Amino acid sequence: MYKIGVIGDKDSILGFKAIGMSVYPVEDSSAAKATLEKLARDKYGIVYITEQMAEEIGDTIDQYKDNLVPAIILIPSNQGSLGIGMRNIKKSVERAIGADILFKDE
Repeated sequence: MYKIGVIGDKDSILGFKAIGMSVYPVEDSSAAKATLEKLARDKYGIVYITEQMAEEIGDTIDQYKDNLVPAIILIPSNQGSLGIGMRNIKKSVERAIGADILFKDE
């Protein structure tokens, strides 16, 4: 069975531990990159990463974007959303469908 991991600053991700997810608080981009690579090797099925941390390690995340495992999902931190997660969803839908069916009114 696959596990679920969460990477980000401590204040943003600690609550995920209460619902049984593995949390990995990181302070900087090098630690986030190393943690993501470790979780990918350890066969985590889903990895949530705060948008602020994902913005800093975009190159590493891009290495996994076409893989089924791990599914990397960006979440807002306690500082709010940067909109990166929604842009990624929009791009994925456009790539799969060929058109913007989610945000066409915006």
